[in-house]
Amino acid sequence: MAVKIKLKRLGKIRSPHYRIIVADSRTRRDGRAIEELGLYHPVQNPSRIEVDSERVQYWLGVGAQPTEPVLAILKVTGDWQKFKGLPAPPPMKVAEPKPDKRALFEAAAKASGGDSSKGEAITPKAKKADKKADAEAAAAPAESTEG
Repeated sequence: MAVKIKLKRLGKIRSPHYRIIVADSRTRRDGRAIEELGLYHPVQNPSRIEVDSERVQYWLGVGAQPTEPVLAILKVTGDWQKFKGLPAPPPMKVAEPKPDKRALFEAAAKASGGDSSKGEAITPKAKKADKKADAEAAAAPAESTEG
């Protein structure tokens, strides 16, 4: 039985992500897998690649053939060079950790010059007494014009 290391497509129409699998070469692209070896998310920046190096080395050692896209991924991770005995490639880019939203908010609040820690509103709230006075003032001229 010919065994291939290939990609299994998952995800929605315009947001693909793949699993790196070991499967019989005669199975369809998204068919039954013998084993899952890793993940590949090409849409993220930088692309997310996770590979179980130990299992990849095992499957390459017993004769599994990677497809062209998987071969490119294995060259990026360095697993192909490790299998062939070549020097390792430069390290992969890793996504920067996302900053804490609370810390960003507090820094922006301090930068805006807000002395109060409550975060009060810019415009003062209207009081009920003021609303009554405004209503009476609006009603008074209307009554005087009627007579």
